[in-house]
Amino acid sequence: MKNILASAALALTTTFGAAQADTLNVGMSGGYFPFTFVKLDVLQGFEVDFINAIAAETGDDVNFVTMSFSGLIGALESGRIDTIANQITITPEREAKFAFSQPYVFDGAQVVVKAGNEDTITSVDDLSGKTVAVNLGSNFEELLNELPNAADIDIRTYESNIAQDTALGRVDAFVMDRVSSAQLIAESPLPLSLAGKPFSEIRNALPFRNDAEGAALRDRVDAAITTLQENGKLAEISNKWFGADITTAE
Repeated sequence: MKNILASAALALTTTFGAAQADTLNVGMSGGYFPFTFVKLDVLQGFEVDFINAIAAETGDDVNFVTMSFSGLIGALESGRIDTIANQITITPEREAKFAFSQPYVFDGAQVVVKAGNEDTITSVDDLSGKTVAVNLGSNFEELLNELPNAADIDIRTYESNIAQDTALGRVDAFVMDRVSSAQLIAESPLPLSLAGKPFSEIRNALPFRNDAEGAALRDRVDAAITTLQENGKLAEISNKWFGADITTAE
């Protein structure tokens, strides 16, 4: 009888433990090197390692869902995914709609030009009269529109190929975060160069739906991020992909 009760208790414990492991559906583009990209049919990058490290802390399973960047916010709003790990910048507009985790990447907006044209754009003032490309759905269009000379800038939104079109001279420049820009230039055969200094601070975080369930998931993930910061794992992942710690404002 004792063995039967013990077996039943073990089965109940096993079932209960399995029920605690939720599946975290995480959206990303898979096309934003080195944060999220596909190489040899394998999804990888800083964001992938970061989410997997969070799941190791929370005990959740992870299901990565890739789609165009411009569709990620809509997928989160509709419940198709639970969060987005694709360098989502905290903005006032997004904070009004979503429950954000604490920031885990600190960066800046960067202008990139065709190599040899660095002297033509040394500050955002020089963007007047220029065509500037940004990724569709990113916050960089908003950042450009907030500049005092925004009315004089021809802002063009792209799904892809902003680097290629800049290198070919089809647009004068593109704007991306500085970390990704530097990595892209280092890895790409395209003749590109950073132009001037970053013109806006960027704080990236994970957005969740702004309801009770989303806030609870955010809090659980937030606790895991704090643990990863304290035990050095977050800095380790950053150094793996960037050779520097971009996870702190200091």
